[in-house]
Amino acid sequence: MTEPYTGGCACGAIRYQVSSEPAMMNLCQCRQCQRDSGTGHAAHVTFVGAQVETSGQPSFWEMVGEGGTRKHRAFCPTCGSPVYIAFPDMPEVFVASAGSLDDPSRYHPQVVLWTAARQAWDHLDPALTAFDKMPPM
Repeated sequence: MTEPYTGGCACGAIRYQVSSEPAMMNLCQCRQCQRDSGTGHAAHVTFVGAQVETSGQPSFWEMVGEGGTRKHRAFCPTCGSPVYIAFPDMPEVFVASAGSLDDPSRYHPQVVLWTAARQAWDHLDPALTAFDKMPPM
């Protein structure tokens, strides 16, 4: 890896730095991500077993995914930007919102998840590998 992945919220109150390469970069079309992003999908950078440093005091919205996974969606209480997702039952996983990256050109989606919940008006690259729900881990 040449340089860490860094990012944060729009106002700069919440920051993160990840010192490893992502395990996956994906687009997710589930209803939770639609609501979180305010559009048809969300873009994520997933890190597994990475050294993650965060600063600032995010607010968390706790939810349970359709597969029973507990998620803490971190967002800035000042500007409202979604910043990352943490998983209480999988602390080794850190998912950054691609739009929160300091250099969003480093984001290159590899797969699309939850196409079963796709909105007809949300057209993504048809060359990407797509899964109806979550792929087998």
